[in-house]
Amino acid sequence: MTTRRSCIGVFDSGFGGLTVLKALLRLIPHADYVYFGDTARLPYGSKSVDTVAKYAVGAAHYLEQHRAQMLVIACNTATALALDQITQAAHVPVVGVVDPGADRAAGTSEKKKVVVIGTEATVSSHAYLKALEARGAHAREKACPLFVPLVEEGWIEHPVTEQVARIYLKEAFADGFDNADVLLLGCTHYPLIKPVLQRVAPAHVSIVDSADATADAVGRLVRRIPLPDPSQSERRKLPRITFFATDSVEKFRRLGPQFLGLPVEDVQHVDLKE
Repeated sequence: MTTRRSCIGVFDSGFGGLTVLKALLRLIPHADYVYFGDTARLPYGSKSVDTVAKYAVGAAHYLEQHRAQMLVIACNTATALALDQITQAAHVPVVGVVDPGADRAAGTSEKKKVVVIGTEATVSSHAYLKALEARGAHAREKACPLFVPLVEEGWIEHPVTEQVARIYLKEAFADGFDNADVLLLGCTHYPLIKPVLQRVAPAHVSIVDSADATADAVGRLVRRIPLPDPSQSERRKLPRITFFATDSVEKFRRLGPQFLGLPVEDVQHVDLKE
């Protein structure tokens, strides 16, 4: 008799975590996925630690109720501010985006100097700075608040986006960090503008995407913990993906494919009480 496929829950404050889901689908296609986008309450960046923790824990419990056997916190802000609270409240393994990104960046950098770009909240938390320093790398953090609205506007290859990126990265790689050799994308929206960032970053710089690094970390964890054996699971070729959004289902269907690279169809509205 075949068993049900393993199910991985992915949580984000909005759409950006779909880049993590995209990387997970590529790496772990034999699982099913439930994705929770807290679109009604984004951005998390302007909220207190307690509020972010409360929202994230509520979403984690919701995903567990929908048979998630592992949780991926695809939101940099929630990982930076509330990973400990989420891990304590959850009944399944939890993976955040900060440690995998820092691992990959520190391992990639020969100079042990890394520039991290992210939202104001992620940068203010210094989560990446601390994680990189713990791994023996010096870090410079740079908040890039205009990138998320530009990406959500669909201005992926727009001259304005390139100009903004040029200004941000010039500042980030100045004052003793011109020889930093890794740019770490500390926001899940940023992979969409990776080609632009590659063009405007110094030529010697490697770009590390925390979404890809997180998918690799989840892959390693899946191999270690006893989720159902994919060879014994349902004989479906494609993963089943269910999306939950706390705001407009139509907007989620419209913007989602930009991040996921696939149609976003099964979107259900959910109202988590305050």
